[in-house]
Amino acid sequence: MDATFARDMWKVIEPLHAVTYFAEECRAANAEAGLKGFWMGYFGSRGAPLGAVSAGTIQATFFGFHPARVRRAIPDAWKFASPESILRGRSDAAARALRRTFPGIEDVALKAAPLLEEAVMAADASGRPLFAANRDLPVPEDPVEALWQTTTSLREHRGDGHVALLTAEGLSGLEANVLVSALGTVPPERFYESRGWSPEDWSEATESLARRGLVDRGEATAAGRDLKTRIEQRTDELAAAPYQALTDPRSLYESLLPAARAAANEMPFPNPIGLPRPA
Repeated sequence: MDATFARDMWKVIEPLHAVTYFAEECRAANAEAGLKGFWMGYFGSRGAPLGAVSAGTIQATFFGFHPARVRRAIPDAWKFASPESILRGRSDAAARALRRTFPGIEDVALKAAPLLEEAVMAADASGRPLFAANRDLPVPEDPVEALWQTTTSLREHRGDGHVALLTAEGLSGLEANVLVSALGTVPPERFYESRGWSPEDWSEATESLARRGLVDRGEATAAGRDLKTRIEQRTDELAAAPYQALTDPRSLYESLLPAARAAANEMPFPNPIGLPRPA
């Protein structure tokens, strides 16, 4: 199986997973659990599988956020809502959002969720904390909740591998954001807004990348583009392994594509994830 298939799968599992951040049902579930505001809801709900961990753990595993943004929400989140209570509402709310955005999701989930679970169980969790924490959660009996949970696990599997590769290349979370923006994928203002960095932070990181020959006057150099291409190719290679357990992974992709297109309407484009709309 060509490793680029893993990128195709990312383009469909990411929107299905990401309703948990953008859909009104999911924001309301976080508020009902006791979390205060969007960012506490984001860090608390995404981090809940790890348990009541420190701000430093969230910062390290989520990677691209300003430390102050994380520390405004964590560990206070655990005073308002336990990880267990957050998890109880998380997949239910995501399933309700998916049912709203794509009424045919039930039939898709009945066929796709067992295949996604097979891929999850075939994946190696070594060095992948967010994936491991999600994989160890019980798979819900509800098929749409199971679909969301398994796509979430596979999304975090890819993300953990990507963070490891960025770190191995000596890129900080901020520098990784700057490099993405220098490629013209996402405007800097989107990162200021979503990741908490200031223009001054951004300028310092840009200068750091310029000293490495990766950025010149705010745009990626040939070396910067080559580095990003290598990282993305290797990310695909690492993310492809779980799908090798499946007999017909391409049919799984095709079955998820219509639901992913519908779920993508809950997301902003361009987005700091760098995700394009599903083709």
